[in-house]
Amino acid sequence: MTSTDRTTPSLFDPARFGDLELANRVVMAPLTRNRAVDGRVPTPLAVDYYAQRASAGLIITEATQVGPLGQGYLDTPGIYSSEQIEGWRKVTDAVHARGGRIVVQLWHVGRISHTSLLPEGEVPVAPSAIRAETKTFTAEGFVDVSEPRALELDEIPGVIEEFRRAARNAIEAGFDGVEVHAANGYLIDQFLRDGSNRRSDAYGGDIEGRTRLFSEVVHAVTGEIGAGRVGVRISPVTGSNDANDSNPQPLFERALERVAPLGLAYVHIIEGETGGPRDAAPFDYKSLRAKFPGAWIVNNGYDREMAIGAVASGDANAVAFGVPFIANPDLVRRLQENAPLNAADRSTFYGGGAQGYTDYPTLEDATANA
Repeated sequence: MTSTDRTTPSLFDPARFGDLELANRVVMAPLTRNRAVDGRVPTPLAVDYYAQRASAGLIITEATQVGPLGQGYLDTPGIYSSEQIEGWRKVTDAVHARGGRIVVQLWHVGRISHTSLLPEGEVPVAPSAIRAETKTFTAEGFVDVSEPRALELDEIPGVIEEFRRAARNAIEAGFDGVEVHAANGYLIDQFLRDGSNRRSDAYGGDIEGRTRLFSEVVHAVTGEIGAGRVGVRISPVTGSNDANDSNPQPLFERALERVAPLGLAYVHIIEGETGGPRDAAPFDYKSLRAKFPGAWIVNNGYDREMAIGAVASGDANAVAFGVPFIANPDLVRRLQENAPLNAADRSTFYGGGAQGYTDYPTLEDATANA
């Protein structure tokens, strides 16, 4: 049966999400690898790493900070300096040369940071001065995050401006679009949740107030580069980075209602606990999806059979894979052929050089060496 005989698409069929043309519906999820150095600039190794994975229908880069206060982990890249833009341009050129599509994930970690990673004299910022019960990765290894300070009301427009400017920089760097990171307990997610947002001003309190920063950032970014090149990532029930909310269902439904009219390229949703159980907490994903008319990318613990079923059933328009893409640069081919997957070396996930980064074999490599 050919794709033209089907009434529903398959995981391996092309797709159009807003202005993004995808060769297939296998998405490379954002994966922090801590290998940006010398001004938080992507290195030549990053060029190779992403180019090797260009057969993905869409690559979403590792989370990339929109400004110096947005950094929360050692050696993560930024997209706010001319050197960073130039470094990312080499990545996007290499991916495009192999026929791939790539967007950058725009990130501000908020309270998930440590003073050693920030400009001298600065502390992490947050919606409220509540330290997260979690750790971050520094030159000393994994350490407790630092005590944050609450953002002043007159500082919030500057945060929104950082996201807007980063989106413009992304287009200058050759990206096909951007993904706004509003998941996993980072700054925008911190504003969304009543466990981390105790503000009493216009950016806190009820759901309308707590979804305001999310809405204003997305509106600013789409106003700058066009909604068809913008996706958003959310994680309604994850507990990552001490993220918690007393009633996430109406919260996230309202968040999507506020941006749905814009015509975004996609929503990228983590189902369940990030990197953990998919049934971590009850949540009605179908009801949430009904609030958003665009493309729906699902993520978390999908294997080949689950991914094929999700797209064939219409439950998702694409499926994002994380760890499998680390160890399998040709993951799309392996999924198509139901070929065995390389095992990932977790000891090389964070920091280091080529080992565990650009040296995983493809099926062609395995055949040549047989």
